[in-house]
Amino acid sequence: MAELTSPRSERMAVLKPRVYAWVQDYGVYAAVLALLLFNVLFTPYFLDASNFRTQLVQVTPIVIVSLGMALVIGTQGIDLSVGSIMSLAAAVVVLYLGYGWLPALIVALVGGAVAGAAGGALVAYVGVQPIVATLALLVGVRGLANVFVPQLVEFRSAGLIALGSSSVAGIPIIVLIAGALTLLMMFVVRRTTFGRQVVAIGGNRTASELSGLPVKRVLLSVYVISGLLAALAGVLATARLQAADPTSLGLFIELSAITAVVVGGTPLTGGRIRVLSTVMGALLMQLLAATLIKHNLPQSWTQIVQAGIILAAVYATRERGTR
Repeated sequence: MAELTSPRSERMAVLKPRVYAWVQDYGVYAAVLALLLFNVLFTPYFLDASNFRTQLVQVTPIVIVSLGMALVIGTQGIDLSVGSIMSLAAAVVVLYLGYGWLPALIVALVGGAVAGAAGGALVAYVGVQPIVATLALLVGVRGLANVFVPQLVEFRSAGLIALGSSSVAGIPIIVLIAGALTLLMMFVVRRTTFGRQVVAIGGNRTASELSGLPVKRVLLSVYVISGLLAALAGVLATARLQAADPTSLGLFIELSAITAVVVGGTPLTGGRIRVLSTVMGALLMQLLAATLIKHNLPQSWTQIVQAGIILAAVYATRERGTR
């Protein structure tokens, strides 16, 4: 006998997937808007230009690293080495400052790309699981950075300091760089063959191989881009601080980047990349931490709330995917 269902149950069965889809697509925007409104009403001096500048500058490295992480996660991968690559870039840029800040920057970026290529080669050509390959790099690359520069080193390079502290029309250069990279990544994902290949490989790698897509080459390129962006974030953070400390720079930023990507609606199962939402996810985490600090709540509360947000985002993605 056919199972009888009430009209209310039928409406809920139709409505529930739509709710999960809305949360995944627009939840991060609603959360950022809610936090902004709360701070406008209850946080003193929140609307000061200096406060907005501070928040944007602090979130910039996370945004840049998150853009590369979004590509990697879009292929069903993960890159745990980004924080260590940041520390390597900081060490390399200090070592080569004697040749000028621009050559030092180029060498640091090349180093990041090489480290990313090592992880990509392990994943694409050797067949190592992404979490294992990049975990090994997380340990090894930071160790290499500490060999190069074993302690904090301050510098007085005018060019590098200008890169980290100068502004254009009142907007810090590092923020403009992050904005330009966001637009570039949106174009790559939405409008280029490479972007479509990344999404296809993340959706179904076997089918992509059978259809003739250059799966290994694309995977290698994705990790190279992630390493390159992480190195750039490391250089910009070093330029802002006017000091290089490979021991602490970039610690746990891989977790912040993964959080931004997941909260932004990019599923860990791959096959979809949400660039702008990833940036909003990074802004949400920054606003959340700043809000709790300004209201005299301990850092531990930030971590607890972030964990809850991650679980909610992953659950929404899972529920949407199972329907």
